[in-house]
Amino acid sequence: MGNQSKDEALYQEMCRVVGKVVLEMRDLGQEPKHIVIAGVLRTSLANKKIKRSELTEEAMGRVITALAGQ
Repeated sequence: MGNQSKDEALYQEMCRVVGKVVLEMRDLGQEPKHIVIAGVLRTSLANKKIKRSELTEEAMGRVITALAGQ
């Protein structure tokens, strides 16, 4: 990327997104496996009715790629 502050903001948003999914899964009594987390994020990202920032959408996409290897 090249821009240190944008890189840091993206990293922080990736951590926030993953943390939120893991905590929600825990509350539902599910084990947060990496492929399941990627699936939850993929499904959520596909829902275009939810307004997200560009940073959040990019972070979700990068997490999906990192966890699912796509």
